Parts: sequence; structure tokens; C-alpha cells
Amino acid sequence: MEITPCDVVILGSGPAGLQAAIHAARKKASVLVVGKEVKSSLYHAHIENYAFLFKATGEEMLKVGVEQAKNFGAGFMEEDILHISPGEPGFELTTESGRAITSRALVIATGTSRNRLNVRGEKELLGKGVSYCVDCDGNFYKGEEVAVIGGESAAVDGALTLTKIAKKVHLVCGALEVSDALARKLAESTIQVHTEVKVKAILGESTVTHILLSDESRIPVSGVFIELGAKGLVELSALLGIRLDDEMKYIQTNKKQETNIPGIYAAGDICGPPWQLAKAVGEGCIAGIEAAVYAKKPVR
Repeated sequence: MEITPCDVVILGSGPAGLQAAIHAARKKASVLVVGKEVKSSLYHAHIENYAFLFKATGEEMLKVGVEQAKNFGAGFMEEDILHISPGEPGFELTTESGRAITSRALVIATGTSRNRLNVRGEKELLGKGVSYCVDCDGNFYKGEEVAVIGGESAAVDGALTLTKIAKKVHLVCGALEVSDALARKLAESTIQVHTEVKVKAILGESTVTHILLSDESRIPVSGVFIELGAKGLVELSALLGIRLDDEMKYIQTNKKQETNIPGIYAAGDICGPPWQLAKAVGEGCIAGIEAAVYAKKPVR
């Protein structure tokens, strides 16, 4: 397997990630930005409260930011990260297409997940069969029947993981939006895929017993994993031991945007409110500089 070595890998290509890339690359670090700019919450926004700029669309700003980062030498990979683990030294990452990356430092700028199904039973049965993290809760469902909701990389990867644990795995998705490599793994698996339907409700009293689909059919399951989009904060943090706030929503950082794990930095919405472009850019600036400095330190 070909391995891409980097000084700094930045997860997320929104304003925090792009600003981090610009400053890390200016420090002469080798920088790789991994993510899809269309997934940034800025992409569909219209900006009129950012200093030095009267009005602009988020899409316009992101395109300029990408070009700026490229001009300073940053590379880009429009994929989702599925796995991260400690390496020697630094970190080892695997993308949805199976590419391997090594990095001395990481900047997490993936934004905060606001993706919920917003269906009956989701909130009421949270922790009683409803989960947002296969990596965290999958082992509780050994030998049982479960469902994963979503059609992107996190859902498919989570469903594949559950095939090694659960008796039967259902994947409910309107449509699949994954790499060819991940789609092939899905096709070769035992996962029962339900396309062109949506989850209408999650059913059960004290625990989950069924999911109700938009075609009025029911699937008996004891666990429902809602995995909408790319790998989220909870999954990445669980894998790396990153400290979150008391509500398990945001990454805790200091004024240098350092997390509790040496070599890992965070910036932008993933660090908490306010949800403002200016805050994301400022934190991205600090995180990029600090990550580049860390990555250039001699390995002991």
C-alpha cells in the first residue's frame, strides 16, 4: 500500500481548515487537507458580517481559500477519513478509498455535526438502542439485529464494522455517496441495503424494537446507529482519546488550540460556539502555526 507522508494533516476544508492550511504551509510544513468543501456549513452561506468584506457567498470564499492554500504548497484530498490511530511518530490515517497517510501533527477542523434524523423515537430512545457512534457502542449488540442509517462513508464503514459483531445488519439510505472502493466492500458484504426509503420513526418503549420506514414496512432491530455524513467528533475522539466538554459536543483546547493529545489541534465550530466565520479563521490561524511548529520538532 502506498503511504503519503506529511508534516501536518488537516481534517476539514472549511474556513478553519483552510486558514490552518495557509499558515502551516507558510511555515514550510508539508500540508495535506482532507475533506470536501461542499460539506462545509459555509458553502451555502451568504456573508456580510466579516471585516474587510461587504458581501460574498460562502462558496466564493471557500474557492479563494483553496487556491490560496494551494499557492502556499498545501495539497488536497477530497475524501473522508475513516480511521486514525497513533503512529511512530505521529499518526496514521486511512481514507474511504483505502489510502494510507502518516502525519506528525493533526488539525481537526471538521465542524460540528448537526445531523439528526429528527424522527419520532430518536430523542426518546437515545442511549436505549439509539446511538450516533458505532465505534463507541457497537460491541453492545453482539449477536443482535441492528440498523445503520445514512448513505455516506461513516454509515457504510460503520455497517461493515457491525458485520463482525451483530447477527444481521441493515443499511437504510436514500442513496449511496461513497467511494468506489467502499461501495465494492458493501456489495461484497452480508449487509442488507434498503435504498429509496427513509426512516419514518424509531419504535419501542423502554428500548428500541423496530424502525418504521417511509413505505410503512418495519424492520425488527435492537440497535439503531445514526451515521449521517463523514466520521464525526465522537467517533474520532473515541479512537484518539481526545478530551471533550461535559456534554460530549465539542473538543476542549487551550489558547494554542492544543488538545490533550500532543500533536493534535482543533479549530472552528468543533471547538464550540459562537458559530462565526471570524472565530473559525482566527482559531485556524493559530492551529496551523502551532501544528507546523510541532511537526518540525526533532523526533526524540
